[in-house]
Amino acid sequence: MKTELNNNHKTILVTGSAGFIGSNLVMELLRTTDYNHIIGIDNMNDYYDVRIKEYRLNEIEKMDKKHNEYEFIHGNIADKELIEKIFSERKIDIVVNLAAQAGVRYSITNPDVYIESNIIGFYNLLEAMRHHEVEHFVYASSSSVYGSNKKVPYSTDDKVDNPVSLYAASKKSNELMAHAYSKLYNIPSTGLRFFTVYGPAGRPDMAYFGFTNKLVNDEMIEIFNYGNCKRDFTYIDDIVEGVKRVMFKAPLKADGEDGLPIPPYAIYNIGNSNPENLLDFVSILQEELIGAGVLPSNYDFEKHKRLVPMQKGDVPVTYADTSKLEEDFGFRPDTPLREGLRRFARWYKEFYMS
Repeated sequence: MKTELNNNHKTILVTGSAGFIGSNLVMELLRTTDYNHIIGIDNMNDYYDVRIKEYRLNEIEKMDKKHNEYEFIHGNIADKELIEKIFSERKIDIVVNLAAQAGVRYSITNPDVYIESNIIGFYNLLEAMRHHEVEHFVYASSSSVYGSNKKVPYSTDDKVDNPVSLYAASKKSNELMAHAYSKLYNIPSTGLRFFTVYGPAGRPDMAYFGFTNKLVNDEMIEIFNYGNCKRDFTYIDDIVEGVKRVMFKAPLKADGEDGLPIPPYAIYNIGNSNPENLLDFVSILQEELIGAGVLPSNYDFEKHKRLVPMQKGDVPVTYADTSKLEEDFGFRPDTPLREGLRRFARWYKEFYMS
């Protein structure tokens, strides 16, 4: 069962608000809700091109805020004093934690930042919510928690005890920590396992963006596992719509037969439920880049691709079972890959080549 929350007159904290998902969520809330106080926080790190983060923040600033208040805090969730100050000075109703050090491969070479952001930062938020009651805590998990699971599609009922990267382990840790605080302090918490999010103004470390940069620069692209990978590509608007629906419907607080609280806790997959072969994905990307004028029509694509073995920390298939999301929220992502890549290609042309 769920508790329906009003979608207005709330103070909503969105962490990672200059990030890909965070900025799009802030814009969606400003567009579609009223009389909310939306607080964004981001440390603006240089894991990837900060100009893209600044572009996203600028897009938010340009918006008509309607009857909403919006403020941005340049800060780090790993700063415990800052987090306590934010919660002490404002009555936060809903927290959406999208601040995390992302990237599977980067976690192999730079583990420290994952512990700082994904573990310490997450813990700081939980501690703040423990002392300042909130109506709902929503946080980003990841399809990477499924690790080396052989069964597909991935269901939230599956065991997720085999992470194959520190990034995946940090996301699984988030789910466990949230469950413990949900049980101990009755904090309604919902974890969302995102599946390969893509779209305009996305993260340059993601395959579709990195491939585009390399092709534009006349460099080789490497297609892992010799092209025998499948990914559940999920368009950014679908992710944001899922987050918005979830955040205003919290797990119900209730007591069990023993009189003790049942943890108000839930986990959902948000994915397109339609995994695409990596070679097909690359072909569609190439066509849309040519269509948008990012690449010339006579571009010799074959000359620029190399099939290589699987990389450490990667998995061959991601595939979401979204039946729980459909059942509880009446929603399933459905943006076709070609449509999403077309929008990305047009944005890329405008951002980099205009």
